[in-house]
Amino acid sequence: MEPVRLLVADDHEIVRKGLRSLLEAQPGWLVTAEASDGREAVEKARAMKPDVTVLDISMPSLNGLEAARQMIKNDARAKILILTMHESDPLIREVLDAGARGYVLKSDASRDLVSAVNAVRSNKTFFTAKVAQIVLDGYLEKKPKKVDERPEEPHTRLTPRQREIVQLLAEGKSSKEVAVALGLSVKTAETHRANIMRRLDCHSVSELVRYAVRNNIIEA
Repeated sequence: MEPVRLLVADDHEIVRKGLRSLLEAQPGWLVTAEASDGREAVEKARAMKPDVTVLDISMPSLNGLEAARQMIKNDARAKILILTMHESDPLIREVLDAGARGYVLKSDASRDLVSAVNAVRSNKTFFTAKVAQIVLDGYLEKKPKKVDERPEEPHTRLTPRQREIVQLLAEGKSSKEVAVALGLSVKTAETHRANIMRRLDCHSVSELVRYAVRNNIIEA
């Protein structure tokens, strides 16, 4: 029988070791690569084509949502499971929109992660009981959503590249550091920055940080 090859991405080494131990306790399962940020995860997924990728949603440089989008773009057959501490209907919808097919709360991982990986590798979706209830409640809810949960207005929607730049800027990176991270010229990075600030009507980095937190690009 072919081994199940897994990629685990989380910016905390102790979490990665715990996930590896949990997953490799299954016969024939092998964590063939680990990544500490989303950008590294995208590159390792491209190189090794794992059977399932387990992605933490809150990672530096490139968050799990953007990493999932890039992995699906690189390989439409990629099977991705999101691991997070957060449980909200808007975030779950974003995970599904990004192309991931599983969503497990870290608090439920010891009980549900193996089942989730099995489901995702079999082309099924997986929600833990808490998350499934949130999704159901979201569909049944009739009253207007809270202001903070409204989706972005169409004119403020960003391209994947712009969301990458927002994350880097919100993490305190300079235009030069953004340029190096994304392989751009400094002038192009500065142009992107100016366009983003204008599009979002942000007049300072602190406003950009608030936007990034509100839209799950970075963690507060």
